[in-house]
Amino acid sequence: MHVRVVRFTDVNAEKLSGTLARIQDEGGPPAGVSATRLIILQDEAQGTAVVLQFFDSEEDMQASARVLAAMNASETPGKRASVDACELKLDRTT
Repeated sequence: MHVRVVRFTDVNAEKLSGTLARIQDEGGPPAGVSATRLIILQDEAQGTAVVLQFFDSEEDMQASARVLAAMNASETPGKRASVDACELKLDRTT
């Protein structure tokens, strides 16, 4: 399992709400994105958000990253500050 971790700055609650509504309305990832799970975290006090996108393979993550990188900046909840392409090493629930 692989996870694309994207950190956004300059996130405001209204813009994030619009992004969340659009994601809910679409009912799944955009065309060309094969994410199997999506988690969005927000720190409203700092104006940041972290998006975790889960993929079955590194190849799926890389192909999807190309689609996501080409997105119009107006479709994101803020300014993209960093992107990490990670391999999931531990997923534990206690």
